[in-house]
Amino acid sequence: FSLLFPSRIADFQDVLKEPTIALEKLRELSFSGIPCEGGLRCLCWKILLNYLPLERASWTSILAKQRELYSQFLREMIIQPGIAKANMGVSREDVTFEDHPLNPNPDSRWNTYFKDNEVLLQIDKDVRRLCPDISFFQRATEYPCLLILDPQNEFETLRKRVEQTTLKSQTVARNRSGVTNMSSPHKTTPSSSRNEYVVLPNGCEAHWEVVERILFIYAKLNPGIAYVQGMNEIVGPLYYTFATDPNSEWKEHAEADTFFCFTNLMAEIRDNFIKSLDDSQCGITYKMEKVYSTLKEKDVELYLKLQEQNIKPQFFAFRWLTLLLSQEFLLPDVIRIWDSLFADDSRFDFLLLVSCAMLILIREQLLEGDFTVNMRLLQDYPITDVCQILQKAKELQDSK
Repeated sequence: FSLLFPSRIADFQDVLKEPTIALEKLRELSFSGIPCEGGLRCLCWKILLNYLPLERASWTSILAKQRELYSQFLREMIIQPGIAKANMGVSREDVTFEDHPLNPNPDSRWNTYFKDNEVLLQIDKDVRRLCPDISFFQRATEYPCLLILDPQNEFETLRKRVEQTTLKSQTVARNRSGVTNMSSPHKTTPSSSRNEYVVLPNGCEAHWEVVERILFIYAKLNPGIAYVQGMNEIVGPLYYTFATDPNSEWKEHAEADTFFCFTNLMAEIRDNFIKSLDDSQCGITYKMEKVYSTLKEKDVELYLKLQEQNIKPQFFAFRWLTLLLSQEFLLPDVIRIWDSLFADDSRFDFLLLVSCAMLILIREQLLEGDFTVNMRLLQDYPITDVCQILQKAKELQDSK
């Protein structure tokens, strides 16, 4: 996990300029950290998350096609029913018409609209507090969605939709045990209520609003899982990385590119968010137990100590694994960890080793501490040197 020197940047550029990308070589380089210079990280993540294929020649056409598809999702899914007819001067309608709010038909657009609002309110509550240690998500994006903001279209911003609804988000929270935001010393959550945020002028959008839209469309397209609290913590680092791409041509499309990369990533980790799968071999319980079985193999003394104190992995590893450590470290460190996770060819097995390494690196404190002290250590993880953690995880991997 060396420092990123110009020669490393050149190594990445050499791999990325080939007509067909050598995936194993890219993974090997990325595992030790991807430079952000020249948009290298943004490009590598798109390849590692299977958004861009290995053949360079097809990139332009695939990006154009996917970005147009995302625009189509916006047109179809973020609609204010009835506004088009209102614009045509239709003042009264029979209640059996599809576009009327009182239409009893369960398939009506209005009925769908009200159901969607329940999901939207939970997303809204979560995205407004995304990465509270930085101001990025509260700032205006340089590339607001003109399709949504154009008053001539029959669309509305999700922010206005939330403001207009009378539902209380507490009644619709889809929570998962352990995914709730237990703040760490490095991540301070502001006590601000929704009304205390700076309201941007018309025509502007904050970055959190873009994330909200990505999650809302994902929920609409994936009704089986919809939105579960914690997904906001997965999409946040992806969007931040793409929205700060030094390549302005790609940065402009950060929303669409994030959506597809997030969708691909969720296809790999979504089982962690589905409660009914918890105890299956693909579920989160199995993965948490794997962290402990690996610890038993690598450091039996520490394993027995945690067992003796009845410190179960679900007390801390649930959040570590489900949210890919996005709550344990500051954003730049999370992004660095994700370089290695995305480069892992066995797809997130390395995350189990990172979790095990995190335990071993604080073994002396854990061996000395009682239950309360150790729970505090594990829920507010004390080591902030992620390179040290990744190095230890790599040692565990090599010693298998």
